[in-house]
Amino acid sequence: MTDTATHESSEKARIGAPSISGFTEEGENLSPLNEAASPIGGDAVKAHSHGGGAGIPDSSRAGRKTSYNVEDFPVLTGREEDFRFTPLKRMGGLHKNELTGPAPELSVSDAKVSTMETVAMSDPRVGSAGIPEDRVSANAWKHAAEAKVLTIPAGSTGEQVTLTYTGTSTEAAASHLVVVAEANSESVVVIDHVGSAVLAQNIEFDVQEGAKLTVISLQAWNDDAIHASSHLAKVGKKAKLKHIAVTYGGNLVRLTPSAHFGGENGEVELFGLYFADAGQHLEHRLFVDHATENCKSNVLYKGALQGKDAHTVWVGDVLIRKEAKGTNSYEANRNLVLTEGARADSVPNLEIETGLIDGAGHASTTGRFDDNHLFYLMSRGIDEKTARRLVVRGFLNEIVQQIRVPEIEERLAETIERELAATDS
Repeated sequence: MTDTATHESSEKARIGAPSISGFTEEGENLSPLNEAASPIGGDAVKAHSHGGGAGIPDSSRAGRKTSYNVEDFPVLTGREEDFRFTPLKRMGGLHKNELTGPAPELSVSDAKVSTMETVAMSDPRVGSAGIPEDRVSANAWKHAAEAKVLTIPAGSTGEQVTLTYTGTSTEAAASHLVVVAEANSESVVVIDHVGSAVLAQNIEFDVQEGAKLTVISLQAWNDDAIHASSHLAKVGKKAKLKHIAVTYGGNLVRLTPSAHFGGENGEVELFGLYFADAGQHLEHRLFVDHATENCKSNVLYKGALQGKDAHTVWVGDVLIRKEAKGTNSYEANRNLVLTEGARADSVPNLEIETGLIDGAGHASTTGRFDDNHLFYLMSRGIDEKTARRLVVRGFLNEIVQQIRVPEIEERLAETIERELAATDS
């Protein structure tokens, strides 16, 4: 098992001290699942396509291109930083084709005070929380025929809304959703993805001043689904976003949550749980942009893998800009490999442009069962199969208990049991 962790002293550096060095992106091999993949080095460095930054191209997460226009992004080759692990051949054309298929049907349940509207893409609320950060997101923006806007009224509390996307087609499609949590509201929004689809999706979260929004995004697709979803969040002054991603369905799922602080004393928590079976590609790429003072972020994703060619990817980018004094940030990813033939890629990136922070760190671990845990349980009369299940359930439970919606927790517990039963057989 490997572990990398970095912590910054809580003692702030003197004004004028240089930026803390050593927190830039890590070089990795290109994904062998893409065409013309080759290790980064020598001439390959020159061919490695990036979009911005100073000095070394793409050396800063702040330098990545953002645009509403798909034409502003180069055609993907698989060598780009954001797609070096993604098997483009399996993307269903979401990165290059016309997305004219029928989008999954969206249904709303349990809404008491919230409202859902269908609006044109020209509505001023569309684009209020973020700008596409990659070609797939921009392509979805271009082809979305309309947008859905869910509004949680200012000052409301106790609202829990379930949005269900039901896919019935495997034609490439696009969809757009905006969730507006108005000032000082408190709410939980569950976004459930089921059925079959080939979908490029943008979801915006506008978390306004003093609002507290919990988002639970479930990727529970059928086995043939292909899903690339960009979650763009703007977190206002004294606002809090808790975002939980749960991914276990689909052939290929690529989720890219991105949180930007728009005011002081904001807080972001990003949690994730994924369980990959044979042949599945489950990818999560996160970005937390600390651009204002005295904000907090905490990221924890956990995943389990089993079966031949099960592949998970987790990339976590945290940028602490020069203006973000008093930042407190930590990100971690933990992976448990249950069988031979599974592969987990994990890359935490921490970029710090000021020494005047309260703390920052990152960590990543990937490994198999802890023999000491198994020995402890088996020494107390528990058979090996049951002991392994207990270890996996305990490993994932740290994320499950963050959900705090009983029906979702129960459903997820049943799903984990089914996955573990497949391991046993």
